[in-house]
Amino acid sequence: MLMTFFSSAGWDSWGLASKPVIPDRMPVLVDDDLLFEDGAGLRTTTVLNRWLQELPGNGCKSPESWEAYARIARDWTVFLGERGIQLFDSRAELRRGLSSYAVHRSHGPLKARFAASTWNQHVSVLSQLYSWAEAEQYTSAVPFTYRQALTAYGDQVREQEVNLARRRMPRPHVTIRYFEKDFEDLFVKGLGGLHPDGSENCLHRGRTTARNAAVGGFVLSSGLRRQEFTYLLECEVPPLPPRPTALPIWLPVPAGVTKGRKFRTTWTTYGPLAKLHQYLRLQRALAVERSSWTPPSQWGQPLVATETDALGGRVNG
Repeated sequence: MLMTFFSSAGWDSWGLASKPVIPDRMPVLVDDDLLFEDGAGLRTTTVLNRWLQELPGNGCKSPESWEAYARIARDWTVFLGERGIQLFDSRAELRRGLSSYAVHRSHGPLKARFAASTWNQHVSVLSQLYSWAEAEQYTSAVPFTYRQALTAYGDQVREQEVNLARRRMPRPHVTIRYFEKDFEDLFVKGLGGLHPDGSENCLHRGRTTARNAAVGGFVLSSGLRRQEFTYLLECEVPPLPPRPTALPIWLPVPAGVTKGRKFRTTWTTYGPLAKLHQYLRLQRALAVERSSWTPPSQWGQPLVATETDALGGRVNG
C-alpha cells in the first residue's frame, strides 16, 4: 500500500468545476495496483481516505497528526492483509489479527516492536477508525473489547470505557527523563564547539556555534518543544532581570507555535537566559545588520515585523 500527500496546486487544469475540498498535505492511501475500486466495489483504501479527510472536522487539525493516523491505519491494514484478514472482516477474524499484531509489536523483530506508549497510541487511533466505520455502516464488527471503569478526581466520579488492548504504563512522573547535570554541560559545550573542559575544539566544523549553545542552554532550562523554539521570535524572549536571581523567570509560549495551538506558560532560569540575551545583543545584532539576504521572490511577499514586543507587533504594517 502506497501513501502520498494531496496538493491542490494546479487544480484549475484538472477539468473540475470547483476547487477540491481535500486539505493540502492530507495523506492519500493507494493500493499497489493504483485502483480505488474493482468488481467487488470500493477498495479499503477508499474508505480509509474518506476517514482521513474527515479528521479535521472531528477535532484532528494538525497535518502531522493526519500523517501519523494514515501510517497507523496503513500498517494495520497491511499486517492483516498479509494474514488473509480484511480490515472490515468478522469480529472473530479481527480478534485473531489483533492478538497476532499485539505479539508482533511486543515480541516480534526489533524494528517492529513498540513501547507501551506507542502501542497505546496505535490502539487509540484504530479504535477511532473502527468507531467511525461502524457509525458510517462500513462494518458491524470491531476488534477491541471494552470494560466500564470509574475514575475519581476530588468529589467527581465518572464512568468511562477502557480498551482492554491497551498496555499498562507507569505513572508520568516515573517516565520523565532529564539530562544529568554533567551531560547537560557537555551537550551545551558541544553545541558551542568546545571541548569538555571548555577549551576551543579546533576540529569542530559547526556553524553559528554561539547561537547553538545559547539556544540549546535556553531550551534545556525552559523545556520548550522543538516546534516552539524553532519558531520563537526574538521579541518573545522574556526580558533579562536587572540582577541575577535564583527565582524562575516566567516564559509565555504563544499559541501559534504550541502543540494543539493552546497558549501555555513555562519557566527558565537566569543563567541560560543571560547567555541568550548576550548572543542577541552581540552576534545576532551584527549578523542581522550586515545581512542583505531576502527571501526568494517565488516565496511571495516577505513578512516584515515592526513595533514588536512580548505581546505582539505589526506585520507589513
